[in-house]
Amino acid sequence: MKKKSIITFIIFCLSLSVSAQKLFDIKKYGAIGDGKTLNTKAIQKAIDAANKNKGGKVVFSKGTFLSGSIVLKDNVELFFEDDAILLGSTNPDDYPKYEGIRAFIIANGSKNIAVNGKGTIDGQGRELALAIDSLHHTGVRIDPKYNYRRMRPEDGRGKLISFVKCDSITMTHITLKNSPGWTMCFRACKNIVVDFMKVESRAYWNNDGIDVDGCENVRITNCNVNAADDGICLKSEIPGLHNNNIYIGNCTIRSSANAVKFGTGSYGSFKNVTIENIKVFDTFRSAVAIESVDGAEIENIKVSDVTAVNTGNAILIRLGHRNGEKAGYIKNVSVKNVKVQVPFGRPDIDYDMRGPEVDYFHNPFPSSIAGIPGHSIENVTLENIEIVYPGRASKGMAYHPLSRLKDVKENINGYPEFTMFGELPSWGFYVRHVNGIEMKNIKLILDKEDFRPAFVFDDVKNLTMKAIDIPSDKNDQIVFKDVLSSNLDSEAAKRKIEPEQNKFELPAR
Repeated sequence: MKKKSIITFIIFCLSLSVSAQKLFDIKKYGAIGDGKTLNTKAIQKAIDAANKNKGGKVVFSKGTFLSGSIVLKDNVELFFEDDAILLGSTNPDDYPKYEGIRAFIIANGSKNIAVNGKGTIDGQGRELALAIDSLHHTGVRIDPKYNYRRMRPEDGRGKLISFVKCDSITMTHITLKNSPGWTMCFRACKNIVVDFMKVESRAYWNNDGIDVDGCENVRITNCNVNAADDGICLKSEIPGLHNNNIYIGNCTIRSSANAVKFGTGSYGSFKNVTIENIKVFDTFRSAVAIESVDGAEIENIKVSDVTAVNTGNAILIRLGHRNGEKAGYIKNVSVKNVKVQVPFGRPDIDYDMRGPEVDYFHNPFPSSIAGIPGHSIENVTLENIEIVYPGRASKGMAYHPLSRLKDVKENINGYPEFTMFGELPSWGFYVRHVNGIEMKNIKLILDKEDFRPAFVFDDVKNLTMKAIDIPSDKNDQIVFKDVLSSNLDSEAAKRKIEPEQNKFELPAR
């Protein structure tokens, strides 16, 4: 914590050093805030002048400034006064690639950069995406990666903000909205502070809120994210990208995918990550998803004080092997003080750009902690967890009665998602291929009846269960299959059964 405080102080001082320098008003460089005039060249001239001056503050005063891609350079701060709007062009030609990057605001290899103030950056992402879509269908600009299943272009949309290989970044108080793709993406950067940002990104597909892709020394705090895709997402999209020393705290997230997620791209590592004081609501997938499927090393993760209402899944921890020469690992994960309410129906129904539906009828899914054969998740602590589940499971969907736990699909190389195993035989937690798991003070509540047991453990070693609170009118709620070395308190022990003791069976299909 001391190290993080020092880093934050250094970045704060660097930001002050920029702010204390000369002001560069974009209007003095020819920018016109009428929402119609294209100001790309004028804004870039102001940035270049500040950079040439060895630092300065590029000021956006009240007005709506239309622009294409701009490039942020060393020691330059973009500062937005009240009611200042930077508006993205809807012409795809206004977003050429810069050193391989396509985005509205770009920085590559820059140091000591900032985006601050109380204004808005609006990418007009839907309008831009639809313009690109029309160019494809009219044959003017064919997208070789066009997604015909979902009727959306991939090439040309870009990101709202993309910073690559940058050092010392500060972003505060700005509102980001309507990105054509990922909203705010940091790749291979270090020493990042993101504070009091508002992200409204529901314009189109792949609208992640904040993406951290292989970065070091990152603080994301006091942010409000409303995203059509993952809210705050740690990634490692290519081998060699390592995330280390990340702090995410005091954020509110609404998402048509996952609220806080590690992956899906998981080639490098995720180490020393703290996530705390997170509020989640109306979110389709997991409140917290920790995933290594491309060889990533994930360790020393602390999650605490998460409250999620109307959220499709509480916790997913998944070690798989989709890509890479060998599977990675997940170990030393602590999840504490979590309270989640899971609805029966889809929680993000009010989004007009919703994440893909689960393509089959299913019973409500439990939280899952699952490795793969030969590669177990290690040393997981769950403490002070309360989850309210909807119940209403149908026996007609019981594809895996307890005597057939071996038939629950492993899906070793599948896309990681809480739905990835298909129908699951428990309603609260499904735990498989785990070595070292402590569950303490876990309370599971059912709104309606569910015929399945609360817990299923399959191929689990070194399990501890204490103070487990599950519906008192139900017995046989903790199922063991190939569990070695368990320590259960007396109440949990009374609820334990082996699969062959299961009273409910279905005929073989």
